Amino acid sequence: MKKQHGTDGVVVIKKYANRRLYNTESSSYITLEHLAAMTREGREFKVVDAKTDEDITHNVLTQIIMEAESRGQTMLPVNFLRQLIALYGDSMQAMVPDYLDASMDSFRRNQAQFKTAVEGAFAGSPFAEIAKRNLEMFEAAAQAFKPAVAAAPATGAVGKDGEIAALKAELAQLRDKVDKLGE
Repeated sequence: MKKQHGTDGVVVIKKYANRRLYNTESSSYITLEHLAAMTREGREFKVVDAKTDEDITHNVLTQIIMEAESRGQTMLPVNFLRQLIALYGDSMQAMVPDYLDASMDSFRRNQAQFKTAVEGAFAGSPFAEIAKRNLEMFEAAAQAFKPAVAAAPATGAVGKDGEIAALKAELAQLRDKVDKLGE
């Protein structure tokens, strides 16, 4: 089958009536999880209805968000969702997409600046390793806002409890070291 790309190297994904997604670049069927991974990697794609060639990218991206939210990976607070719904049909509705886009761009820039500041502040100090770990946890929590970075797999409740315990133990060790330095 012929590989299809949109202009500028955008991968074309065809969605069939049976809900299957076909990646024309790799000539293979994929899942919504694959599309989510492509998004996090910064890959540009366009989803089209295989029969009508209608662009349905917006609907598919919304579906990915809804599935993530339904699996307990909630990121959208109820109050935000209510406010968003209230804006539908409002005279300001046309401005909301540009505003949200600009807000997310600003968040990503601030996140990058925060990362640079933390790395610079702790470089060469005994707290550098802890700062690095904290920064990694911050990045994992904000991964949805960083499409250029692949998401880390979920570790589950047991893994998080273990990480918390390890961090508490490490914090206790640092307190001991600080106390010894103060003596």
